[in-house]
Amino acid sequence: MTNRNVWLILIANLCAGTSWATNDPFVGQWRLNPLRSQLTDEMRVTQLAQEKYAFDFGGGQPETIVIDGTDQPGFADTTLSVAVVGPTWKVIRKKDGHTVLTATWALSKDGQSLIDDFTSFAQDGSASNVKYVYKRAPAGGSGFAGNWVSISEDVISPFTLQISVYDGDGLSFAGASGTTNVKFDGKSARRLNANAMERIESYKDKVIQTRQYRLSPDLRTLTITTHTVGHTAPNIFVFDRQ
Repeated sequence: MTNRNVWLILIANLCAGTSWATNDPFVGQWRLNPLRSQLTDEMRVTQLAQEKYAFDFGGGQPETIVIDGTDQPGFADTTLSVAVVGPTWKVIRKKDGHTVLTATWALSKDGQSLIDDFTSFAQDGSASNVKYVYKRAPAGGSGFAGNWVSISEDVISPFTLQISVYDGDGLSFAGASGTTNVKFDGKSARRLNANAMERIESYKDKVIQTRQYRLSPDLRTLTITTHTVGHTAPNIFVFDRQ
């Protein structure tokens, strides 16, 4: 799951910002190209008691809850709930009372595969759906508990990213997981060159994710490479300009 979705110095001669932002090559509407993207995911589910589990979706920030279907404190000021619905688990994450993602987990008959029907919701209510298939890692486990690594994904609904100017010399990223406003302060985000930048996302003073954004020479393709702490492989998202 991801969830969910996450940036270091302005080049010295761009510090004035306004003229740069007006002509920023990243600004525009972008649409995910699933055929060119490489979406991988990993998660760890650990059973602590009969109905108590720890969920680690990456970033080194496990969330411990009771799987009784109630909203419980989760990562980054969200709530997380997991309910047993027949043979499946229903996962819901909320932010400020609004649902930001849902997922239905189903195990294969042999318990070695997990299907994750994952849907994220933008602030306007629009939804993006991805169906992941995970394989159980050699570490073992039983039932839904275990270390899971995705082996395939099917992007069912379109995913778009809108990048616009923010506060003169910053950028605003609006997608299915919400809107993130970025200032190139040299700590959370920086320009690498005219067509490349990097963002670093931290939580409680710990880096949990790094993202590199690179434009093709013709400015028609945007590649976002996401490295999440605790994951062995990055996610590579390739977008086409609309």
